[in-house]
Amino acid sequence: MAFTREQIEATMKAKGYAWFEGIKDFDLNIVGIRNSATGTKVTNLFDDWMTLSYKENGQWKFHQWNCTTDPGTKAVKEYHASNGVARVVPGQYRGSHMIGLHQGKYEALKQQKPIKVFRDDNRDMNFDENKIEEGIFGINIHHSSATGTSTYVENWSEGCQVFANIDDFNKFMTICRKAKDIHGNSFTYTLIESSNIV
Repeated sequence: MAFTREQIEATMKAKGYAWFEGIKDFDLNIVGIRNSATGTKVTNLFDDWMTLSYKENGQWKFHQWNCTTDPGTKAVKEYHASNGVARVVPGQYRGSHMIGLHQGKYEALKQQKPIKVFRDDNRDMNFDENKIEEGIFGINIHHSSATGTSTYVENWSEGCQVFANIDDFNKFMTICRKAKDIHGNSFTYTLIESSNIV
């Protein structure tokens, strides 16, 4: 499914979320889109989207990449948190991330401020949405395989927002580094449902 920057902007504004208009270059709007068509089913696929909207030299730029905003099958069945696997609650999280090391291994967007997550601990392959926690849980934005494109999520995500393709992720991080040089090491992440798209 392809979206436009105008759709993302309209949806963000309709929800009352901050939309960075790009007075300076690389004022990033990082917006994840959860695929509402799959409901609460664990699909184990990279069937969500990561979008990026910003201005460069006064002109809007827009990118859309395949990702997952949901944990995969292995993570749901073998989660490491005692109270269940995490799944980000849709919303806007101001200054939630910074460029840092994911698991101490490589640069990614690392959670630095609290985020709300659903907790699911029954392993029934459907995401429960009745228990919410808020805190710093290592909900990072990172890549899956370091080569090519991953097909299945498995435990690439236990709550993280994860790119399917390494080249897409590298392009995303190149833009984030440019933004850091201009605006500092703080990034706002917003998660919306595809059913919310205007």
